[in-house]
Amino acid sequence: MTFKHITSRDNSLFKQLKKLADNARERRKHNETLLDGPHLLTAYIERFGMPKLLVTAEGESTNEVVGLLQALADVPTVMFTTLMFAELSPVATPTGILALVDIPQQPVPEQPDFLLMLEDIQDPGNLGSMLRSAAAAGVEAVYLSLGCADAWSPKALRGGQGAQFILPIVERADLENVTRGFAGQTLATTLMGESLYEMDLQPPTAFMIGNEGTGLSETLIKAASRQVSIPMAGQVESLNAAAATAICLFERSRQKAVHR
Repeated sequence: MTFKHITSRDNSLFKQLKKLADNARERRKHNETLLDGPHLLTAYIERFGMPKLLVTAEGESTNEVVGLLQALADVPTVMFTTLMFAELSPVATPTGILALVDIPQQPVPEQPDFLLMLEDIQDPGNLGSMLRSAAAAGVEAVYLSLGCADAWSPKALRGGQGAQFILPIVERADLENVTRGFAGQTLATTLMGESLYEMDLQPPTAFMIGNEGTGLSETLIKAASRQVSIPMAGQVESLNAAAATAICLFERSRQKAVHR
């Protein structure tokens, strides 16, 4: 196992990886992203094969990282200084390993039964959490509006914990067109909708979740077949968008399981 040791921030490879870490446009242009940590790297390998490049940091590594580097000895590997590596990592305490991978393209089912549509979710950590809930609840595809954070940013990937490798994700989508083309019921989450727990969610269903602060746009609410709300007992006006997403998706999963 050999490393190319790079210590200069002027290095062309470091500059390119920094652009990928920081810029959604660069990720789309090259169809590449960076994975942070052993968990994401292992999940990617299990579904899509080897990464294009491994990046490690100077200094001590965990046994898990060392084991991965040994197992992936045939993958080109570079070592950066601790500070350079920290510039690429999305977390305050880096894991010690990054991987450059192609962004996978997964097809949407022709007649999906369960969709999630997200409008203008701007926090990448929130977005990753929503994708994680969607994957766990059995959502078949997720559509993201133009105003959403990049699903393949390092922070969103870390929040998703591998969900992006399971779900078909359509970014920069026209959610009104998606709504018109979906054969089932489209449910807009609002504060004034019908109770989630009184709805029949067994037919094909698509949930719409809006921006963390402003909610769904009036245009998308009008395009939906019904509005839905989550009953709350406490003196709280609304839920975090990620929490609301999880509640809606798993209520649908619960109803399907009960009537299976």
